[in-house]
Amino acid sequence: MDQIRILVADDDKEIASAIGKLLSIEGYEIIEAYNGLEALDALVSNNVQLILLDIMMPKLDGLSTMLKIREKKNIPIIILSAKSEDSDKILGLSMGADDYITKPFNSQELVARVKSQLRRYMLLGDMANIISDSQIIIGGLSLVKDSKQLLVDGEPVKLTPTEYKIIEFLMSNVGMVFSAEQIYEKVWEEPAYSVENTVMVHIRRIREKIEINPKEPKYLKVVWGIGYKIEKY
Repeated sequence: MDQIRILVADDDKEIASAIGKLLSIEGYEIIEAYNGLEALDALVSNNVQLILLDIMMPKLDGLSTMLKIREKKNIPIIILSAKSEDSDKILGLSMGADDYITKPFNSQELVARVKSQLRRYMLLGDMANIISDSQIIIGGLSLVKDSKQLLVDGEPVKLTPTEYKIIEFLMSNVGMVFSAEQIYEKVWEEPAYSVENTVMVHIRRIREKIEINPKEPKYLKVVWGIGYKIEKY
C-alpha cells in the first residue's frame, strides 16, 4: 500500500512542523501549508488521505477552506483550534469536519484521533449510519449481532454481556435518549428502583472502551437531567 499522506495546514510554522514531525514518526508522509489557499493548492497536486486544518489562517480561514474542500472531497478533516467553546466545536463539525482538537493538544491524543479517522475512512469509506438485521454501523462503531462483537474503527472491543446489551440497545435506537430507568428495565429485564449509579458505572466503562477521550465522548453522550444516547453520524 502507498504511504498515507496527511496535509497539515496551520499558519504557525512551528506548530505545523511539530505536528509534521510527530506524524512522520508514525510513518505518514506530511505536506505542510500555511494558509487556506496553500492548502487548496496542495490538494490539487497531491493525493491526500487526511487533513489537519487550523481555523485561524490568513488569506482563507480554515472553515472557508473546509467548505471548498467539501465541494469535491470527502476525506477526513480534523479541525485544530485555540477555541474550546462547545459552540465553536459544533460549528466546525456542522460545516463538515470529522473531528475537532483544541490547542494546546496532547500529542498522543492527536495521533490517536488521526489513526481513528484514517481507519474509519479506509474501512468504511462513505458509510455512516447503517442499521440492518445483522449489523449496526454508527460512524466508526460497528456492532455485529451474529457474533455479538463490537468494532471501534475496525478494532474489536471486549465487552461484558451487560455492556454489550446496553450498547446494542442504544445503537439500535441511534439518536434517541433513554433514562437510566429505561435502560435498566430493557437490559436487566426487571423493575428499576434507584438504578442511576448502576447504569452510570456501566456507561462509564463502555466509554472507556469505545472513546478516544472518555471525558469528551464522541459517541456515547449524556443528555443532562434526561439520560443517555448514541449520537447520530
